[in-house]
Amino acid sequence: MDTKLLTSNLVLFSSILLTLFTFSYGQNCSTHQFTNNNLFSTCNPLPVLNSFLHWTYHPDNHTVDLAYRHGSVTESSWVAWALNPDGTGMAGCQSLIAFRNSSGQIHAYTSPIASYNTDLSEGALSFGVPRISAEFVGSEMIIFATLELPINRTSFTQVWQNGQVSGQALQVHQTSGDNIRSVGTVDFASGQTSAGAGGGISASARQRRRNIHGVLNAVSWGVLMPMGAIFARYLKVFKSANPAWFYLHAGCQTVAYAVGVAGWGTGLKLGSDSVGIRFDTHRNIGITLFCLGTLQSTSHPLGCCPSPKPVNVVFALLLRPKPDHKFRLYWNIYHHVTGYTVIILSIINVFEGFDALNGQKNWKKAYIGVIIFLGAIAVLLEAITWFIVIRRKKTSVSDKYPHGNGTNGYASRSHDQTA
Repeated sequence: MDTKLLTSNLVLFSSILLTLFTFSYGQNCSTHQFTNNNLFSTCNPLPVLNSFLHWTYHPDNHTVDLAYRHGSVTESSWVAWALNPDGTGMAGCQSLIAFRNSSGQIHAYTSPIASYNTDLSEGALSFGVPRISAEFVGSEMIIFATLELPINRTSFTQVWQNGQVSGQALQVHQTSGDNIRSVGTVDFASGQTSAGAGGGISASARQRRRNIHGVLNAVSWGVLMPMGAIFARYLKVFKSANPAWFYLHAGCQTVAYAVGVAGWGTGLKLGSDSVGIRFDTHRNIGITLFCLGTLQSTSHPLGCCPSPKPVNVVFALLLRPKPDHKFRLYWNIYHHVTGYTVIILSIINVFEGFDALNGQKNWKKAYIGVIIFLGAIAVLLEAITWFIVIRRKKTSVSDKYPHGNGTNGYASRSHDQTA
């Protein structure tokens, strides 16, 4: 068995998955196609509320054509995007609003916000807005507008928001979580956005890190770990697959752990760079997975199976008794319980991560498809495994008792005479 070939194939498979997930993310921004075929020169994902800002800046007349996309909303939601020319928060914002009115039409209008106590009533802004419209597509509200920017200004504080509509009244948005973090800066000339009023880490860079973190962990903990368990449980029943099943199992888990550690590290970095943004359940499960995964990785010495070139891992050999050792049964129980716990927690945490990514539905659908595929394979192999095991037991009994049913020849003859 060529372990290098197996490892390289696993790495190649991981790379393909990473590419697919990354391509899915790219479709959310720069390659998004609008129903009206509008094209924009710049697109940046905003760090929260599943929102994207597309624009084209025209320096000759100092105007901006833009499209603001706000996903994961319903037809009973309102959305808003605003510039604040003079401040860093909601007060003073010059807003673009869109919602579905009582007649069923999407209504887009402008609204200046003088204070936090506002009903988002319609009014003129401090700069010109010669064009504004909106549409609702799927679960996404999109506002199109042309802005006449203030003289000698291209950089502003931007604020974006969403809430619920009751009748014709726009209700107050939530005052916790991402709804109080939806503020940043935008420079229409340079094409840069930043999270938080007044600057900070680039919003596009933050979103890119979050997606890298999500891809690494979804592929490692969420896909490769279950695959490694499938190799171990179902391939070893085939005599011809020994010891290949072990190298597939150990190789898959090793690659998964290595990629998972990288994903865990990006998560720590994201946490330190995102003061005030907390996903406690996701973080706690991640820490637990890292600890359990580390413990499991120490129990996969490549020298545990017959091999012409055994590799000794001291700590692992101390943990993993030999097959005939009296404690081997307890080690097997620990190994299986820990392994299945890691798989269950991994799948749960991948979905927690999708929620933290503000409703990346394409990613979630793709992952659900992968899990269903792996589950179907596991069910099929489970049935085949039981069939093989039962057939082997019957063959073993027949070989042990050639006269059938565990009876000796004398008993059979006596029974015949009695009959």
